[in-house]
Amino acid sequence: MPRPLLYVGLVLIALTLIPLGLLIVARHGTQDGPRIQVVYDMDQQDKLRTQRSTDLFEDGRAMRKWVDGTVARGQIRPNAVVADGRTGENWVANIPVAVSAESIARGREKFEIYCAPCHGLAGRGDGLVHRRASSLGEATWTPPTDITTDAVAAQPAGQIYSTITNGIRNMPSYAPQLTVQDRWDVVSYVRALQRSVRGSTEDLDDDARASLR
Repeated sequence: MPRPLLYVGLVLIALTLIPLGLLIVARHGTQDGPRIQVVYDMDQQDKLRTQRSTDLFEDGRAMRKWVDGTVARGQIRPNAVVADGRTGENWVANIPVAVSAESIARGREKFEIYCAPCHGLAGRGDGLVHRRASSLGEATWTPPTDITTDAVAAQPAGQIYSTITNGIRNMPSYAPQLTVQDRWDVVSYVRALQRSVRGSTEDLDDDARASLR
């Protein structure tokens, strides 16, 4: 092969490696300047962003208030008893939605995701977050409540639902994460945990009691 053609071939091979090199640098490197915009329409869209001003509306705000009377899809508010856990000024004594094995299982799933990190899987207030805070000696840490105690078990179902909805002390509201039905399912599971520490042979039928002997 003529030497000039060999050089041209080597140059072409080197050029084909440039895109790969640029890709590696873009993937793993950092830079202070803005990235290369290949498709400008994707990065510079003609739209209003939050917390910005605009001349489009008379009040000069890009963010708009909710239109009165509108409801997000799937977020129709149920009756006040179900939505708030109250009848007037009083807490609902019993769970106002249907309770089943499926709903309790759903409540357990949500409890173990959102509640167990602090309250523990058994609800005794010994979750991993509490253990970690205690080991670090956090002076401002408020220990989670043992939800199986007599004091919590005596609370009306609506009060427990309200605690999940609105939070209490260091516990935040879980309304953004849990739907109304999810919250009542968690209440159902909390009741199951409370019942589990108060069970006796009197709760069993004759055949079940006989099998324990």
